[in-house]
Amino acid sequence: MQGEPRPLPLAGIRVLEFGHTILGPCCGMMLADLGADVIKVESAGQGDPYRSFKSGYYSAHFQAYNRNKRAIGLDLKMGEDREVFYDLIRNADVYIQNFRPGAAARIGADFETLKRINPGLIYCSINGFGPDGPYAGRPVYDSVAQAVSGFLSVIVDPDDPRFMGPALADAITGIYASLGITAALVEKARTGQGRLVEISMLEAMMHFAVEPFMGYFALGEIPVSSDRPRLAQAFMVPCRDGKLVAFHLSSLDKFWDALVEAADCVSLAADPRFGIRQKRIDNYEELRSELATVFSRRDRAEWIERFASYDVPFAPVNTIPDVVNDPQAKHLGMIVPVTGRSEGAEFSVRPPHRFDGERQETVKAAPIVDEDGESIRFALRVRPGEWPQSHFVAEGGDAERLAYPAE
Repeated sequence: MQGEPRPLPLAGIRVLEFGHTILGPCCGMMLADLGADVIKVESAGQGDPYRSFKSGYYSAHFQAYNRNKRAIGLDLKMGEDREVFYDLIRNADVYIQNFRPGAAARIGADFETLKRINPGLIYCSINGFGPDGPYAGRPVYDSVAQAVSGFLSVIVDPDDPRFMGPALADAITGIYASLGITAALVEKARTGQGRLVEISMLEAMMHFAVEPFMGYFALGEIPVSSDRPRLAQAFMVPCRDGKLVAFHLSSLDKFWDALVEAADCVSLAADPRFGIRQKRIDNYEELRSELATVFSRRDRAEWIERFASYDVPFAPVNTIPDVVNDPQAKHLGMIVPVTGRSEGAEFSVRPPHRFDGERQETVKAAPIVDEDGESIRFALRVRPGEWPQSHFVAEGGDAERLAYPAE
């Protein structure tokens, strides 16, 4: 008989997130998805401005990055609320903030202040350009970070420059921040010591784009957006019905050979412009044009059925509704119910990890402002020892730290 599933890896870890918009909340969400008890601190009243990003006061954008958390509203200008905040810090393993440099100190939430309250605290500061330097005081958003980091230059068409897709710099920086925090938690498990973890959007996006940087350093070339698809032999072409397909031939000739057979375009293999891989790289645009002609002969559904029996890295360019109904996504159980909701979306995308073969079957709805404030304040008033202690009370440390319940 199979036993009960083990708790998620970060179960018992306490995180206080004073984040807004995407940077801090994405970092907190990553930890919450891995089992940490994440309390979202917001200014009393309206809370995180991302709540009203598009419409209403519980935007889909806010829901995306704030699931699996609890929430408390605090006004740190008020003495009583500040003491509640400091009590939460005493009980936390991790603190996350994404204020502009200098803002944390003005509200008494800077690293030095909180370290005195909880020496074992892992303090994560996320910002745009770093804690100091010529750009440190500038306002920065996702698009600005993508631009200054060089990332935009290797993804956009210089003849028709447009921003594309979701807020990549925000989300990527939040994910990097959560990685830094988990590394610090591993160290803390050994030593009991806290850490200051700092990361900026500029640093994260430059690291994320490490491959084009290495191309510049190693080859002396200035990378452009067409480099990667040309060298990887990646193509995206419309079918007869206007729907797009994508395939990636990589460096293996077997994929080119299979594509030629599957698409019934033997003439392309005989064309001296495309006979060998280097020729296909050199004549990438010409080959893309020829393939567009080939794929215009059938609707996308016909191509998908035809390619199913060939060894070609190939896929439809799915819309979001397409992915929701995709057989593989369904098989993986990627769309799960949202529990504990009073409004907002009924479904979401589950965390991508599996542990011991188990995947998460639900996610908890993003909280409303101060949704858990009363229960959190109550837990802080009870006698020490009423609630389970943190996993990370170092030997000889403060065993009298207050704790608060996970539910």
